[in-house]
Amino acid sequence: MSKWDKIYLDLCEEILEKGTRVHNRTGIDTIKIPFKSFEFDLEEEFPILTTKFVAFKSAVLELLWFYQAQSNDVSWLTERGVTIWDEWRISDDGIYRTYNPDGTIKSEKEFPKGYEGTIGTAYGYIVNKFKLTQNLIEKLKNNPTDRRMVMGLWQNDYLETAVLPSCVWNSMWDVTDGKLNCIVTCRSNDVGLGLPFNITQYAVLVHMLAQVTGLKLGKLYYNAKDMHIYVNQIDGIKKQLEIYKTLGDYPAPKLWLNPDIKDFFEFDNSKELKDIKLIDYKHHKKIKMDVVV
Repeated sequence: MSKWDKIYLDLCEEILEKGTRVHNRTGIDTIKIPFKSFEFDLEEEFPILTTKFVAFKSAVLELLWFYQAQSNDVSWLTERGVTIWDEWRISDDGIYRTYNPDGTIKSEKEFPKGYEGTIGTAYGYIVNKFKLTQNLIEKLKNNPTDRRMVMGLWQNDYLETAVLPSCVWNSMWDVTDGKLNCIVTCRSNDVGLGLPFNITQYAVLVHMLAQVTGLKLGKLYYNAKDMHIYVNQIDGIKKQLEIYKTLGDYPAPKLWLNPDIKDFFEFDNSKELKDIKLIDYKHHKKIKMDVVV
């Protein structure tokens, strides 16, 4: 059965039973633990939750928005039916606004001209500015023993003009015995919504980069500070735990990549995601949880 489901739900129980309730900038309290680390053998299992539906296409398209399209333009996602960044979009008047539950404005921040419709200088903007993906691929192909293979999305000079500074802010890459390994670091992790996406996304990225660089699959190591569950997501987490205890999980699916693709930038990034698919993804129903901004 799915190892990732057990790891994830053990984490959820640990947070709910042993975590600390804290206030934060959103106004919605969280229950948190300071740190957690995971290890996944990608030859053994592709990690995606089966005890609830995870929107695989949305997760992968977000990943491709960062590392392939290297874009901060939210319309790239919305054109593909992905709305997960809509709440962080800078308005057409150049102001980013957050709202209270009653629809009144909670906060406003004005951005320089040219950032309308984007998330500012975060994620894909940083990847594009420093050509992080291209540089990594070049090193994996030509100098795989390089100990400086890092994609750092946390750049101090660009934090003030980022709507949301990168949560998953760093990935380090290693090749040992011909196997590609990835070490991911996250500064803050929304366990209810963000973590299931993040694990699946970086597992996909390792598969893609291994294919285009002629390497074998290795391991994904995931390290996160401030692992938290928002208090308005607790009911959803408890429902997932009940599903696991009463109905169980399903075997992990397989990831299929179009074997003809040898260039990372040629993988299809349309809404259909023709070159990246899951095989035999069985799962329980979707569990709705609110996005907290």
